Amino acid sequence: MKKWSLNSWRNYPAKHIPEYPDKKELDMVLGKLKSFPPLVFAGETRHLKQQLADVVEGKAFLLQGGDCAESFAEFHPDNIRDTFKVMLQMSLVLTYSASLPVVKLGRIAGQFSKPRSSPIEIKDGKKLPTYLGDNINGIEFTEKARIPDPKRLFKAYSQSASTLNLIRAFSHGGFADLQKVHTWNLGFIKKSQQDKKFKDLEDKIADALAFIEACGINSEFNRRLKTVNFWTSHEALLLPFEESMTRVDSTTGEYHDTSAHFVWIGDRTRQLDGAHVEYCRGIENPIGIKCGPTSKPEEIVKICNRINPKNEKGKIALISRFGHDNVGKFLPKLIRAIKKEGLNIVWSCDPMHGNTIKSATGFKTRPFNNVVREVKNVFAVHQSEGSFAGGLHIEMTGQDVTECTGGAQKISEKDLSHRYHTHCDPRLNASQALELAFLISDEIKKNSQYSKNNIKAAS
Repeated sequence: MKKWSLNSWRNYPAKHIPEYPDKKELDMVLGKLKSFPPLVFAGETRHLKQQLADVVEGKAFLLQGGDCAESFAEFHPDNIRDTFKVMLQMSLVLTYSASLPVVKLGRIAGQFSKPRSSPIEIKDGKKLPTYLGDNINGIEFTEKARIPDPKRLFKAYSQSASTLNLIRAFSHGGFADLQKVHTWNLGFIKKSQQDKKFKDLEDKIADALAFIEACGINSEFNRRLKTVNFWTSHEALLLPFEESMTRVDSTTGEYHDTSAHFVWIGDRTRQLDGAHVEYCRGIENPIGIKCGPTSKPEEIVKICNRINPKNEKGKIALISRFGHDNVGKFLPKLIRAIKKEGLNIVWSCDPMHGNTIKSATGFKTRPFNNVVREVKNVFAVHQSEGSFAGGLHIEMTGQDVTECTGGAQKISEKDLSHRYHTHCDPRLNASQALELAFLISDEIKKNSQYSKNNIKAAS
């Protein structure tokens, strides 16, 4: 294998990276970003990898969620807070029901750009370049807005830094204290079925906390009761930016992408001989690899070996996104290929991308029932194959949007236009995300018990 360097990816075919008309301006922006402070630190990345190693062993569960694509327009502390609240609620449901610690990983503080299926967008007969994300071009349907602008990277960096600052305050400043679990609820889901279930869970947790406090254990003496680790992630799509944010850890000499704790390679950019795989093989961050219907098991095995030649636990997460009716066709073959090779993998399920449809009203949407079906089908396959389904990867928001149909709220296709705010793909709202957590918690518990029994039998 050729020697890796910080810019060796530039010698490989690179898909879904925009052409900037002003190369000198791009180089100026990237040069300045190289001198900016890191957004995350190597020690944090290593800590996340340790937690993901527990997921590999069936001792924890990974919950990854957040915006499809962050935007400059929706940047507001309330939106960040509400997404954080939903992640805490979902984690609590899964932890209590499945008796597993939950690794909380946000699609946040850097998830701006998205690969698009077409480079051209047509409206009323007019053709323009496709919107690629706020860190690249503007969503406004004008020629000027759609020109890739390097200076947008400065705003993306600034927004990511501010978001991270607030998340760290929420995570370690007392907001996540289990004694304050009742404050995590969101106003618009009150009086819903999910709210009643969550209040029942609150009461059980309050009883448990009262007992352990009577034993002399409380959040004043045990920080684990009032703080959480909340990690950040995004797709490593815009490689010039990722390169500019990659730094050498002074304690180890290793390269870390300091733009996020965890980055992933998308279904459209995971070519074995492509630039994105080349870049990711040289950094120490945990790496996600999206696997869709076009992925071949033998190719995924080769990518895993290239990025993780030491077979390190917690380094690779395979994120399946087949669609609810394709899980049985593709996932078993992939699991068998990975098991045959003896690879240490976090198995995560993305039930969103394979279930996107266009509604009769013209909106892209995702039927909630199909999202649930994919998750349950994935758990069933893993149980039959003797492996541990260790993660859930969803696009969601704490806002009261109407972008995905169905769920207990019974959002119809006619309702989509009421609060359809996404800049890219449809997201679950807080009520739907919490409902999903309740619906799959039993499956996680069963899958965990089955996997532990298999491990004991093997040993």
